[in-house]
Amino acid sequence: MNENTTNYLIIHGSFGSPFSNWFSWLSDFLTSEGKSVYVPQFPIGVGYQNYENWSNLLAYYDNLGLVNENTVIIAHSIAPVFISKYLIEKKRNIKKLISVCGFNQYLGIDEAYDTVNQSMYTNRLAEVKEYAKEIICFYSDNDPYVPQAVEKEFADIISTEQVVLPKAGHINAESGYDTFEEIVHYL
Repeated sequence: MNENTTNYLIIHGSFGSPFSNWFSWLSDFLTSEGKSVYVPQFPIGVGYQNYENWSNLLAYYDNLGLVNENTVIIAHSIAPVFISKYLIEKKRNIKKLISVCGFNQYLGIDEAYDTVNQSMYTNRLAEVKEYAKEIICFYSDNDPYVPQAVEKEFADIISTEQVVLPKAGHINAESGYDTFEEIVHYL
């Protein structure tokens, strides 16, 4: 891949898959535009999903040269804080981070989610602004899993722009998001 070509990584959330929600739709859309898109399956489940395992998998893509100044990362749910922590720890610069329903330091979804999410959190969140030129945060006013105030707090710390979608739930298939037209403008 040419180092000057923008490439895209789409990162799912806890207990997620590259084929859930709007990820396949977005991947197909970008691919049809001639873009290089990667949608990895990260380890999921209690005992498998943790920062170390996710970081090791992302490091594989990073070592291939797919995390660089021309990379746009689209991350859903727990993935935005995971990506932020990774960029900070590895001192990796990217072109753009698009966070969808991102949050940090929130416990209360349920025991399994709290268990797998906990290692992803960071006390250094604001530092991610040093590693991404642009950070757009999408969230909803009626997310059933993470309170809007928690998502707004996350966005207030890291974003260069915030987009609040009315009645969009967790911006996932469950809330009707098999496609995600609103994101196209920001790619």
